[in-house]
Amino acid sequence: MRAQESSPIIQVRNLEKTYRTARGALTLFQGLDLTIATGELVAIVGQSGAGKSTLLHILGALDAPTAGTVHCASINVATLNAREAAVFRNREIGYVWQFHYLLPEFSAVENVAMPLLARGNSRREALDTASNWLREVDLEGRSEHRPGELSGGEQQRVALARALVGNPRLLLADEPTGDLDETTAGRVFDLLERLHLTHGLTSLLVTHNLDLAARCTRTLRLEGGRLHAMDFPSKAGLHPGARADRS
Repeated sequence: MRAQESSPIIQVRNLEKTYRTARGALTLFQGLDLTIATGELVAIVGQSGAGKSTLLHILGALDAPTAGTVHCASINVATLNAREAAVFRNREIGYVWQFHYLLPEFSAVENVAMPLLARGNSRREALDTASNWLREVDLEGRSEHRPGELSGGEQQRVALARALVGNPRLLLADEPTGDLDETTAGRVFDLLERLHLTHGLTSLLVTHNLDLAARCTRTLRLEGGRLHAMDFPSKAGLHPGARADRS
């Protein structure tokens, strides 16, 4: 487990994101601030179209802001070129999507190994590490199965192992349980929560599931281009280290 760091792992200031459309400018964020401390598990909720996924894309260097500063894992991601952004994502970020995006022609262990192969690790080293991660997500016995031979929950567990195989500092999860039934979603979140704790991760989760959001260190609602702290009465006193971001 990583040692805790004193500086925030995410620090966003005055973020603006504007798209040019046929009907004119569409501004998602204007003056958005966000600070996340190392070790937090933070949920972001909000209506469809509010910009939750776009915010994750900017933090993960998949999209660029129109204005503002975005420091993520001690790097100003807004200044990265395409090659630097790809290296940053491979080294520092684990990403889980609503859909698993596993490659259908490869086995579970090969899918998990892909980020390490892209990094230049040997095939043997990559597969050995991938096997260890499949053990972490309780899928050691399914390592040679292809995605089509796995259930939805198993596919998402493989995707989670793939996101973490490179030992990232930050996990970004975009509706990771959105395609799953309630019971399976709860189990996947249980696993995510366990890995977050045992591997010293910092995790940012976009979700529409308020029950899961209430289990996070903090929950922020994205509305009107800004983030607002949400309080859950049942959480009072459960997270003494949590602090509201009143951005």
